[in-house]
Amino acid sequence: MAVVVRRDAGIYAYEASLRRGGFELIAGADEAGRGACAGPLVAGAVILRPGRRGEIRGLADSKLLTPAARERVYAEIVENALAWSVVSVESDECDRLGMHHADLAGLRRALLRLQPAADFALTDGFSVDGLGTPNLAIWKGDRVAACVAAASVVAKVTRDRIMTGWHEELPDYAFDIHKGYCTPLHQERLEEHGPSSIHRMCFDNVRRTVKVKTI
Repeated sequence: MAVVVRRDAGIYAYEASLRRGGFELIAGADEAGRGACAGPLVAGAVILRPGRRGEIRGLADSKLLTPAARERVYAEIVENALAWSVVSVESDECDRLGMHHADLAGLRRALLRLQPAADFALTDGFSVDGLGTPNLAIWKGDRVAACVAAASVVAKVTRDRIMTGWHEELPDYAFDIHKGYCTPLHQERLEEHGPSSIHRMCFDNVRRTVKVKTI
């Protein structure tokens, strides 16, 4: 099926086009934390209601919103969406699978948890197999498709809350500030304290900070 959407058609145009093609329940999926070297990768999936009922005030790619705006949009999504889900792929599984496969696994799990199930799925960047429904990967989908943008907000807010919680247990790493991403502050704390239980050993910058014990 070909989906043709004008660039200036607006963030809800993909869903509208797919509904005209006979698909009613259209899910978007996106992740947060792929590039972080600590904490889980979190994937979200959202089915918005059709038409005006599904429009979320201020909805945009989560990276374009302030933390306060993300929290407000998140609250509106979980209250008004037809269905939504969120899953975490923990750091040890990210190490075992590798980040690309961990990303796909998270998106797949989030989409398969939706109730009701989607008729069609839009994903950000990468196509996802094993869904049992048609799907389309969209480059920068969180900026052009409303359901993907909604999923990005759900994933980002959930992950930020998780990392803030980890800060309470592991305050030396300042997870409340950088949320596990590879910032200079994070690297400084890594080099001082070595990796924690939630760091991803598949990242070179983490492996380099493992302290070698000598007798």
